[in-house]
Amino acid sequence: MECKRILRLLVACLVVLAGAKLFFHSRRTEIGEYTNIKKYVTMPGHFWMPERTAGRSNLLVPPTPKKNKEKSGDQKTAIHPKLEVKSTVQAPVKTYTGPLRVVHLDLKGAAPKVSYFQQIFPLISSLGADGILVEYEDMFPYEGDLEVLRSPFAYRVEDIEEIKNLASLYNLELIPLVQVFGHLEFVLKHGQFFNLREVANFPNSLNPLVPGSLKLVKEMLTQVLKKHPQTQWFHIGADEVYGLGESTNSKKWMKQNNGSVAALFLSHVTKVCHILAELKPGIKPIFWEDMLRKIKATLLKESGLSSLASPMIWKYDANMNLVQIGELLSNYQQAGFQNVWFASAFKGASGIDQRWTPLNHHLENHLAWLKVMASMSKYSTMKLDGIVLTGWQRYEHHTVLCELLPVAIPSLAICLETLKYGSFNHTAETEVQRHLGCKVDLKANSCEGNGSFAGSEVYYMVQKIHNELQKSIEEMTQNYHLRGSFGPYQRKYNFANPRNIGYFKGVLIKLLNEWDHFMETFRMEMLVVYFPDTVEEWMEENVNQYMDKLYSLAKDVEHIVKLKGQPKSLKTV
Repeated sequence: MECKRILRLLVACLVVLAGAKLFFHSRRTEIGEYTNIKKYVTMPGHFWMPERTAGRSNLLVPPTPKKNKEKSGDQKTAIHPKLEVKSTVQAPVKTYTGPLRVVHLDLKGAAPKVSYFQQIFPLISSLGADGILVEYEDMFPYEGDLEVLRSPFAYRVEDIEEIKNLASLYNLELIPLVQVFGHLEFVLKHGQFFNLREVANFPNSLNPLVPGSLKLVKEMLTQVLKKHPQTQWFHIGADEVYGLGESTNSKKWMKQNNGSVAALFLSHVTKVCHILAELKPGIKPIFWEDMLRKIKATLLKESGLSSLASPMIWKYDANMNLVQIGELLSNYQQAGFQNVWFASAFKGASGIDQRWTPLNHHLENHLAWLKVMASMSKYSTMKLDGIVLTGWQRYEHHTVLCELLPVAIPSLAICLETLKYGSFNHTAETEVQRHLGCKVDLKANSCEGNGSFAGSEVYYMVQKIHNELQKSIEEMTQNYHLRGSFGPYQRKYNFANPRNIGYFKGVLIKLLNEWDHFMETFRMEMLVVYFPDTVEEWMEENVNQYMDKLYSLAKDVEHIVKLKGQPKSLKTV
């Protein structure tokens, strides 16, 4: 009897289990894509860790549904990928315990696509940066009468919003920079603004006294502020105002006011600061301070600028004059400035056409700035708000490109970690390797290994071009048979022995094909990060002159071989 009762109980349990299995199986079918494919949201700040150590949230999100490809539209639509931030997980809120570490993005050349910012903002944040200083120049989507300032590949309004969203997601303070005095080439190059130039033949600097100059500045500031209503700081540039004081009305103003170029400079900058204060009360203007370096503290104080804005002292040398920096700080403190910023450089400051970032140069620059930062207790009435790691892309609007941003990512990582740890010690070096996936070799000036950072493909391909392209072609032109049998004279008059050409023809064609294939792949990788105009410019400056030599040699070889050693031809190739 007891056995039958146990048996009935066992059968009942099996029925219940079968029913439960059937129920949950149907639920699995209903939410199949959620249960069959799990996606974990990578936590901000861990984006660049190796997968085995990356921090993940427990939040499950469905895989992104596949969308039909949009029809190809105009060029601008095709090159502005829509950013989609799928995770709702917020990065941990940073608490600022010291001076901000801010990374400068110079967009007046080789401005990356917004999709690249999506990849590097989490890296920049993870490396210890607190903010981004964005120098828009002609990449800002100016409107109305200022629409002419836009680059053909300028960001759209939606792109600006995406940049802001990314900065917010990764807890990066976003500070806009708009030049208001010097370095206004991107404005003053346009015919309708010629009359606003300080020197008629040069587009560098604004004439602060011409009617319309302040109107122009105010409109630029208004449009940029409208897109950045939350910004606490605003950088107004004001460096290297070349030619100031040379225009007729500037000379007249200085004579009437018993003033000087310094007084004229201070007059304009203070007016701009007042405009900013009207547009956004409480905003904190910042400016490059090089135009102040020879101005006495008394004149600075009388101008009232010290109560309106903060100077940013910039020095990019590997061997900085620390005594000179101390003298500047003392002068600015006496002038009444209560806040000050520093500016170092992680790229774009070691040569006007620099192609490969010198790691040691920029490391030494930051080590010097750390010494200055350690001395700030001497200036008790002046607070250091932050240090900006500048990454110049051009020396000015009309000059060639400096190092590309992906090429300088290892330098940026070294510099940020050095600022974080006070030196480039073992911990800093380990952190760089962890974030980049490659090991820094300062002697070799390289990040050795297969880097995993955004743009690493461009980094290693530029390295190959930098180290091997010119060298390989020079070695080719030094070939014994080419030098002896296919010199400029022979090529000019189609006069060469095909037998001698045969000794180097195969090597030449092989070299040309290898580089040709490499450059095609390189172009594709560049277009992932950059717009077509940047790719064209970089290739023209760094590649085409060398490839043209190979193409020309190969063309002449093919032509002259067909002549089978005929007499000299007066008709050149």
